[in-house]
Amino acid sequence: MIQIFGMPFQQTDMWPSGSIESMIVQRMNEDQIVYSYQSVDELSFELKLRKNIIASARAMNEGHADFEIFENSRCNPQYWHLTRSGGFQLKRDVMPSDAIQDIYKNSSLYAFECATAKVIIYYHAVLNSIGEHLFNRLFRPLYLYSWHFDPDLGIHAIKTRHFLPGDIVYFNNPDFDPEASWWRGENAVVLEDDTYFGHGVGIGTAEQIIDALNQKRKPGEGNQSAYLTNSVARPSFKHLANISMLPRGYRDYKVQYIKVHHNEISISCDRHLFYLNEVYKRITYSNPFS
Repeated sequence: MIQIFGMPFQQTDMWPSGSIESMIVQRMNEDQIVYSYQSVDELSFELKLRKNIIASARAMNEGHADFEIFENSRCNPQYWHLTRSGGFQLKRDVMPSDAIQDIYKNSSLYAFECATAKVIIYYHAVLNSIGEHLFNRLFRPLYLYSWHFDPDLGIHAIKTRHFLPGDIVYFNNPDFDPEASWWRGENAVVLEDDTYFGHGVGIGTAEQIIDALNQKRKPGEGNQSAYLTNSVARPSFKHLANISMLPRGYRDYKVQYIKVHHNEISISCDRHLFYLNEVYKRITYSNPFS
């Protein structure tokens, strides 16, 4: 159900029938959860960003970036510094928008694992939603590693079985081969046609992705099938919508999140957030005088 300023939203004819926007609105209205917005503009921004997430996922699928573990990551040295952990650190003299766009323009120069791929998709989609000027003000410095993200991106995880196009879901593979731990799971973008995009497996139905993961179970002893979990990652649509409506001279002062280099490939968003929370707990409860 959709509410605008506390009232049920009825203007479902604002978007063409059969469009991605109208499809998302329909699925929101079919959900028991209330999707609440302060204005139609706020809702429209989320629909625009979700549509761009889908477009960015499809564009990555059509590119030539390889799937690789962290130690084999690659990036274009003109824009990024490759860290020892396999992350991409934006160079100081480079605009964030140029660096993100280069991943798509010169995709053959890049290799990364599937969690990093999803954060790249988010940044690319946000760039196409808010424009270069605001993007470059918001997302500097920029660092890509697993699910690490800028606070203004506001990535969070929820539990639901009601997926919307533009969501990122997680396929878990509990009996993955420990010699190929990158097959522990797959982060995948929900597309508009009931298919999913996962970096490394491409676009397919849930059944096809599960079948691909099942081929990578422990040899001779892996019996538990992979499955689609109820863990969903989303950016902070409302926060980004509000920022996009601020005056052009808006300045953003923030503290970046601590970088958590866990070296675990293909983990879910909520697992990364768990690691991040554990780091902050240790900082909060540590006693320097003990």
